[in-house]
Amino acid sequence: MKYVIVIPDGCADEPIEALGGKTPLQAAALPAMDRVAASGASALSNNTPAHFPAGSEVANLCLFGYDPDQYFTGRAPLEAAASGITLGKHDFAVRCNLVTIEDQIMVDFTADHISTEESRQLLAAAGEALLGSEGGRFEFVPGVSYRNLLIYRGDENTPPPFSSETRSTAPHDLTDLSVTDDFPRGPGSDLLVRLMNGSADVFADHPVNQARRAAGKRPATHVWLWGLGGAPSMPTFEERFGVRGTMITAVDLLRGIAALAGWPRIEVEGATGYLDTDYAAKGAAAIQALQQYDLVCVHIEAPDEASHEGRHDAKIEALEQIDRHIVGPLAEALAGYGDHRILVTPDHPTFCSTKKHTHGMVPLVMAGTGIESDSQTTYDEIAAAASGRRFDHGWDLMDAFICR
Repeated sequence: MKYVIVIPDGCADEPIEALGGKTPLQAAALPAMDRVAASGASALSNNTPAHFPAGSEVANLCLFGYDPDQYFTGRAPLEAAASGITLGKHDFAVRCNLVTIEDQIMVDFTADHISTEESRQLLAAAGEALLGSEGGRFEFVPGVSYRNLLIYRGDENTPPPFSSETRSTAPHDLTDLSVTDDFPRGPGSDLLVRLMNGSADVFADHPVNQARRAAGKRPATHVWLWGLGGAPSMPTFEERFGVRGTMITAVDLLRGIAALAGWPRIEVEGATGYLDTDYAAKGAAAIQALQQYDLVCVHIEAPDEASHEGRHDAKIEALEQIDRHIVGPLAEALAGYGDHRILVTPDHPTFCSTKKHTHGMVPLVMAGTGIESDSQTTYDEIAAAASGRRFDHGWDLMDAFICR
């Protein structure tokens, strides 16, 4: 049996007046996804339990069959795993965005999609200026673009200043909103706030920001610290389901979940984690990977990025590219392997109107060997709801998708 999972991140949405009351999934031309729906079964799945943030970290753990109450410790530890960083039992990882805040408003949670090299230079300056007094226990670890980490190393004699009670807010949930009441709070929050505020002084006249302003780009005004947690521990996907998988993604969070699930990663040239990603290259890489692995997962961040920018037109374009270059070719390739199954599903909803992730059901469709067709012929939120099938606990979906 061959399996394919396609994740158009954040593609679930609400009806949009400018689209005639349709959602982006309904408005987009998605012939390949609709063929999967017509030949398979639609459903709704809840990957964002109400007592967790409505973020990709929890949603994707659920999607892959892991109950977050049992396995989730925080977003940053998942991203640390993507970088090959091993956390000890006294260590913590903290997600570190480079952001643009003006007059206490989160203007841009990506700092205008700052480059990786620019981020490295800014974090090096922040580390030198701010971390020297912390006993060598903290380190900024550059990632990709605005997505970076802060690592804390503790020991038996120096427990971490943070705990599961430390609260933080994802910057992408604050777009165009005041940040005044959303700084970290709880154990260790004074330290995090001090670093965040201190970064503003370090970055203000840094040559990187001077050059960005001169080029008409937004500066990175602060580090925003959030998503912290200790070391996670979870069984591999093969231990859970008896299937060898691999991951294709441009996002460290998904790379980290893949690493913890025991999946190797396939890095695709031109995959950016943004709207300009090379969809065709990701589709071609997935088709090639089917020769080696039982399961190939392709994650595409573009629909989520479009939602965060409030651009329903860009979201529709991303969905149509995914349909044309990923779902269509993969569905055709799968047919040559005999027994096979394909699943198309986002992790969580992201509304263009609010520019943020939200709790709620997402539509999915799965088809292939042993999956009975229902009466739905399109892939969208309305058709999935009409199917009457629901996974109230998203982590139960994999038990239905994987044959055992």
